[in-house]
Amino acid sequence: MKIHIQYFAMLAEQRGLDDEWLTVETANLVTLYEMLAARHGFPLSRATIRPAVNDAFCAWAHPLQCGDRVVFVPPVSGG
Repeated sequence: MKIHIQYFAMLAEQRGLDDEWLTVETANLVTLYEMLAARHGFPLSRATIRPAVNDAFCAWAHPLQCGDRVVFVPPVSGG
């Protein structure tokens, strides 16, 4: 399944990209984030990340479908 991943803040810095299209076998946000974290060295645990699919925050159990846009929103600090 092909999905669009967008990266924000420290995840974009760590990845070196703002977004990318990936072909994945998982339809699970948990597995997807763990795969990306291992591949790109993301330091944040799932407890500190909010997942969003197609512009809406969702639970980690939200099912993925081909063409979805996924964002893992890291904590943001103000200034």
